[in-house]
Amino acid sequence: MAGQLHITSVLSDYARTVSLREDEILRSLREETAALPMGRAMQVMAEEGQLLALLVRLTSARTVLEVGTFTGYSTLCLARAVAPGGRVITCDITERWHSIGVPYWRRSGVLDRIDSRIGDASDTLATLLCEEGPGSVDFVFIDADKPAYPKYYEAALALVRENGLIVVDNTLFLGKVADPEAQDADTEAIRAFNAMLLEDLRVDVSLLPMADGITLVRKKELY
Repeated sequence: MAGQLHITSVLSDYARTVSLREDEILRSLREETAALPMGRAMQVMAEEGQLLALLVRLTSARTVLEVGTFTGYSTLCLARAVAPGGRVITCDITERWHSIGVPYWRRSGVLDRIDSRIGDASDTLATLLCEEGPGSVDFVFIDADKPAYPKYYEAALALVRENGLIVVDNTLFLGKVADPEAQDADTEAIRAFNAMLLEDLRVDVSLLPMADGITLVRKKELY
């Protein structure tokens, strides 16, 4: 039986060549982000942005929640894919990076679909639950500070509808989750979060070994 492929740089380049559809606006935003301190490490891969857009379209999501905007590359991918009349609510702790994405959102004609919230994400999610109510969100993307993942996940689970999808980034965390020598706070937080997800019978779960690890979580009906 075939096992997991070892993804060499040559194979990765091939996959990108035959599947990636990154236009000039997305590419320009990615390149501007890569020039920032830690920009290359913190932004989502182009392939991941394309996957997020595909998942939003597959789920016909009209209300999308993003926890962690950074410079807005993933926000742009989500906003382009959201169903007609839909919106993306994106939250971040600071406007510093988020403001970089705004001109690109405007150029793409999706600025009016994006509701930016600045402040502590836990507070923003609590406010959204009061404003919108439980089950009001179709799709959630979590890509923010790792120790807070459990809090963000529980809030997302309350907000997302039954059969809604939660996507969590960085769940392989540079491969450090499998290295017993890695004991830093972020790695330990991701290990604990992954273990928690495995035991959570309220959801279906699958960890995709692509990019930095992407976990798909479907909220079951009537859990």
